[in-house]
Amino acid sequence: MPAPLIASHNILSPLGFSTDENFSAVRNGKSGLALQASSPTSNTPFCAALINTDKLDMAFQAIGNPNKYTRFEKLLILSISHALKDSEVDIRSGQTGILISTTKGNIDLLDAENYHGFGENRIHLWEAAQQVQAFFENPNVPIVLSNACISGALAVIMASDYIRSGRYNNIVVAGADIISKFVVSGFQSFLALAENPCQPYDKNRNGLNLGEGCGTIVLTNNKKAGLDGELIAVAGGASSNDANHISGPSRTGAGLTLAIGKSLKNAGISAGDVNYLCAHGTATIFNDEMESLAFSTAGLSATPVNSFKGYYGHTLGAAGLIESVLTVKSMTEKLLVKTAGYTDCGVSGKINVITENTQANIHHAMKTASGFGGCNAALIFSKLS
Repeated sequence: MPAPLIASHNILSPLGFSTDENFSAVRNGKSGLALQASSPTSNTPFCAALINTDKLDMAFQAIGNPNKYTRFEKLLILSISHALKDSEVDIRSGQTGILISTTKGNIDLLDAENYHGFGENRIHLWEAAQQVQAFFENPNVPIVLSNACISGALAVIMASDYIRSGRYNNIVVAGADIISKFVVSGFQSFLALAENPCQPYDKNRNGLNLGEGCGTIVLTNNKKAGLDGELIAVAGGASSNDANHISGPSRTGAGLTLAIGKSLKNAGISAGDVNYLCAHGTATIFNDEMESLAFSTAGLSATPVNSFKGYYGHTLGAAGLIESVLTVKSMTEKLLVKTAGYTDCGVSGKINVITENTQANIHHAMKTASGFGGCNAALIFSKLS
């Protein structure tokens, strides 16, 4: 079947609660990262991008009771609600599926102060997904995908496959994660957090920043589903695994190279056809080096590449969705957004990092992701004539 089209999308983050707000912020160089000196999630200060709780609850009151849902669930429900307003997709239809990506979901409920009587099952990913499904009165069993930091990108690939197979006519794909004690302490134990805003691919990079948010993409097989006057399809996608190390990527980038090659083949294009590459770019020493080698090997050395981690931090299971929406928005706005935090190249592979906002016609764009356990994913978004 033909490639599914993007009917609508949304980003909910510290930079705004709509895609337009978010894209306006990044094109103007605004970052959501800030020093969190007194956060309940850490005993020591750390740099991260956090959503204001009062603002979130106030926005949620327009659609429901914020006290009935966890922070994680509110991100998902609010983002999906905003995305649905911009599409004709019926969320209550049996032909519409819901696919949620996350790494840790309601993991903050491990802390007694966050429990609030939600019940012991609420920490399970399936229970949180059912809360979302029930809110929207969707008749189908919701799908949850959790595969480390490629969860969001992989969710788009899976959703695309469901539509191509005829299982659904439409799928609402949403990815979210929140910052919690569990998550912060985990990255602190790896000594992976930078004290200042991160610097992807830069020679002075020394770690990542965490962020929280939600991204939503509504996919459809409706050929009349226009997006900002454009028809944009999920043309191809693929995943792979390094089989290298539980927390470190392949030093050669072989796994990511494989995913890139397969995604290009699935989309029916070559590396030279890709006009823009939205990379994972966490600003850790090993990830950025590995990516540079993979891009070089895959024939993408000249392709303009950026990372959005300097604006949002690493939003874990939400990253693939948030950054896919930004990729698609870059296509419709014909704009390559600079990589925040990058000044001097600090990777050995030849890559073309975007250092200034640049107007460009983007017909084919690639989104890549990599994560713990050696997982990798690559997506191709294409404009249709």
